[in-house]
Amino acid sequence: MLLLATVWVAGCVGPYTPPPPRGYLPPPPLPGAPPGRPPAPGFVQRQTNPNRVAILLPMTGPNGDIGQAMLHAAQLALPDGGTPVLDARDTGGTPDGAAQAARDAIAAGDGLILGPLTSAETAAVAPVAREAGVAVLAFTNDPHQAQPGVWTMGITPTEQVRRLLIAAQAQNKGHAAALLPNTDFGHALGDAMTQAAASLNLPTPDVRYHESGMGAINTAVRELANYGGRRGPIEAQIKASRLLGTPEGRRRAQELARAHIPPPPFDTLLLADTGDQLGLVATMLPYYDVDPGSVQILGPAQWLAAGSGANVMTGAWYAAPDPASRGGFEGEYTSKFGAPPPAIADLAYDAATVARTLSGQGGFSIGALTQPAGFAGADGWFTLLADGEVRRGLAVFRLDRGGASMMEPAAARTPGNS
Repeated sequence: MLLLATVWVAGCVGPYTPPPPRGYLPPPPLPGAPPGRPPAPGFVQRQTNPNRVAILLPMTGPNGDIGQAMLHAAQLALPDGGTPVLDARDTGGTPDGAAQAARDAIAAGDGLILGPLTSAETAAVAPVAREAGVAVLAFTNDPHQAQPGVWTMGITPTEQVRRLLIAAQAQNKGHAAALLPNTDFGHALGDAMTQAAASLNLPTPDVRYHESGMGAINTAVRELANYGGRRGPIEAQIKASRLLGTPEGRRRAQELARAHIPPPPFDTLLLADTGDQLGLVATMLPYYDVDPGSVQILGPAQWLAAGSGANVMTGAWYAAPDPASRGGFEGEYTSKFGAPPPAIADLAYDAATVARTLSGQGGFSIGALTQPAGFAGADGWFTLLADGEVRRGLAVFRLDRGGASMMEPAAARTPGNS
């Protein structure tokens, strides 16, 4: 299963940051940062036993190998004999199985739930945990599952798009647009673009969705680029010059035919297609005078997956964790379990790191979970926000012909109130 392309399973996953040493506590809040946030509206916390933590994973079934790898990652942060005790429960990879595993974990006195893996499982676990007043660190990156008391640990479209728009702002590019496939993932990115632009006080972006095929993509690119409005006045002048029937008119028409048309009404463009569809988009953009020299192309981290076709988008940006950061986690995992961890394992390690840190501080209260200082995980700093969003420090990369290169590093810390 290609996890990078399965957006609602566990998020856009990848590179890592060395794990903190045993007993590590995050630094104090940044100057001026408020103390831990109060419990979010709509979630009443009742159970914060700091000595027991559940992890819900598909340890049997089609995703059993993924579940086992994630359990191993969590065990690095919460080894046997330590505190808190890690209570591993099998979901079987189904919503019903996840809900039952959550009920069993709560009955056993677990004070925090790590997992489950997928969006559908998270939707089944959330009401069970909410009724019991137990917080959940789920491994999905479906932003629709984020809510008070339930955090989505996977890297969401919102996180990626927001980071990219911040990078574009830094280069004085503030008029964004999006051309996206009419799919669940496309709409998730479109919603993320609109929300991120609003949060950064940018103009409302023009977001367009297209169906498959050359005809649909051709029409969508032409309309989004306002090609008729940009080229139309020049065509009218060419026609008028030719109608003069004079050498001067013909010369003027030839000059106008070579003239550059005005730029499109955006300077930043988010795309999300892959494969042949992305190739069609890449062909249509210059045809309608969307110049990559003046319009910055943005894309999802899913473009890193083999076969994405993103090699046609030289110069495009994407946001992801810094791959140089993963070394410590990968080395420790490989040494203990005999093989490198799959990319998704970082989510389990990060969630277990939160549990270990807060267990040593007295428990899993909402205020502690949402402390502005955040936590140091496998992929760097991350902060749990009151609404269920997880804010991570992401780097920005540029796609070049020989691969990708980092153009902006990830922030060392991501204060939750940023």
